[in-house]
Amino acid sequence: MTSPREQPAVFDWLARSQAAPHQAHREWAERGIALLPLGKRFNTVCLPARIVYRAVGTEDLDIVTATLAELLNGPVIHNRPQHLYYALIEPSPTMRWMQKYSEAPMLGAGGFLSVPASDLRGPTGLYWAVRPRIVGDLCPVQSVAALVHIARSELQRSQQ
Repeated sequence: MTSPREQPAVFDWLARSQAAPHQAHREWAERGIALLPLGKRFNTVCLPARIVYRAVGTEDLDIVTATLAELLNGPVIHNRPQHLYYALIEPSPTMRWMQKYSEAPMLGAGGFLSVPASDLRGPTGLYWAVRPRIVGDLCPVQSVAALVHIARSELQRSQQ
């Protein structure tokens, strides 16, 4: 029998970003959220909801989720109370990103991310807008950059 918090292989891969992966599994089982270190297996780009909604053209969560799945082609966490989306990306230098995309900060080594359990699918609290599909599944950095560019273009267009 499968428990509701049983973690597939992709979540074991995420848990191994910690020195003690069993701690992440325990946090998911007990609280539904694990605090994972960034910079080893993945970084994240913090996308304020206003940027995402501007790029997608709507605040309708079903449309936003479908569009993020298509555009970013990787896992995205939605922190609805804080109006933030977190795209999981490969570890990369944060300074170079920040020079170009300060409105959507990249968080990396030395930082931590609250990662929901596999069964947290929203639409409230912290949940997976787009779940990881396979071990190593991450959003391409270029796709996240393209989303920010779309939002910038839409903002410029609306200000003209």
